[in-house]
Amino acid sequence: MQNSSKRILTTHVGSLIRPTALQEILRAKSSGAPIDQNHYAECLRTSVAEVVQQQVHAGIDIVDDGEYGKNISWSQYALERLSGFERRPVALNANPFNAGADRARFREFYAELDAQQGPSSDWDSVCVGPITYTGAAAIQRDVDDLKAALKGENVTEAFLPVAAPASVIPDRKNEYYRNDDEMLLAIAEAMRTEYRTIAQSGILLQLDDARAAVTYDRMVPPASLAEYRRWLEHQIEVLNHAVAGIPADRIRYHVCWGSWPGPHTTDVPLLSIVDILLKANVGAFLIEGANPRHEHEWEVWRSVKLPEGKILIPGVISHATNIVEHPVLVAQRITRYTESLGRENVIAGTDCGFAQGPFHRRVHPTIMWAKLEALAEGARIASKHLWQ
Repeated sequence: MQNSSKRILTTHVGSLIRPTALQEILRAKSSGAPIDQNHYAECLRTSVAEVVQQQVHAGIDIVDDGEYGKNISWSQYALERLSGFERRPVALNANPFNAGADRARFREFYAELDAQQGPSSDWDSVCVGPITYTGAAAIQRDVDDLKAALKGENVTEAFLPVAAPASVIPDRKNEYYRNDDEMLLAIAEAMRTEYRTIAQSGILLQLDDARAAVTYDRMVPPASLAEYRRWLEHQIEVLNHAVAGIPADRIRYHVCWGSWPGPHTTDVPLLSIVDILLKANVGAFLIEGANPRHEHEWEVWRSVKLPEGKILIPGVISHATNIVEHPVLVAQRITRYTESLGRENVIAGTDCGFAQGPFHRRVHPTIMWAKLEALAEGARIASKHLWQ
């Protein structure tokens, strides 16, 4: 894994807004309509090649495939790559994603937000049989498409984001294993195939784990912070089990507090969990740092030190607002981190993905690219200051 040895490198969390042509095929596929598999494969290859070129043009050093190979969402995609799960439709008032202290406090706001986003199409994902990995062809296709897109492009590195064990099919229900811990371990061992395929390809493995932090909002109260921390400790232990044998410097770990555009008043403070997160056997940590609820937490790194050889990739632009950050502000955010951690240990990133699935985005595509350009320009400004 490259660090910022000569200048501040740039990257992002992973999910980018899908192009219209790809969306049309995926929309037909999701509705059950027959699709031409050869046409889909070619459209996907072309789309990945184009999005890599766009990232390079925007000034991003460490690029990915935009998560274009995921047909459902950043985490639910695993339903197509794991055996043992059954999907059952649920009503909006039973949707587990609508739970949490933030939603309880701001119930009227969330009612308006949900109405604007349209009727719920969420599903219960129920484990009804043994969990095994069935997605070997899909993950190999993602690897091959990205490697083909990188040919001839001036990039520092590339990564593929996939769900960490805790975030694989969030809010899954168990009707097969003796308990949820046994199901979690089965998921981790099945997903190991996906993790190793990416790492062995020479592409960086990124583990996305929004559920790690978001669970606090749903658990406390009635549970205590101590109980939540014990739960999180276990998730990190399982994550480490899943990536055993993969060199830590080939793995990035992304943690956020959920990408939804809400108040987030009940998010767990970074300081309350950072010691646990740093136990993950990974080389880089991608953590939110640009939105108004978490920007102040750069100060955490004044007292908390990264383990030797690790990299922090803080979010210095937000995915959740249409305002394009000024490059000078981006540079200021970057230098705050470098003052505590050292310039070589910081890579500039984003808070979260710009799209949570094929059809769900937070900003307009033109704004997304303007934000990534501002990220790159801010990194250049910061580098000029830091390497004077």
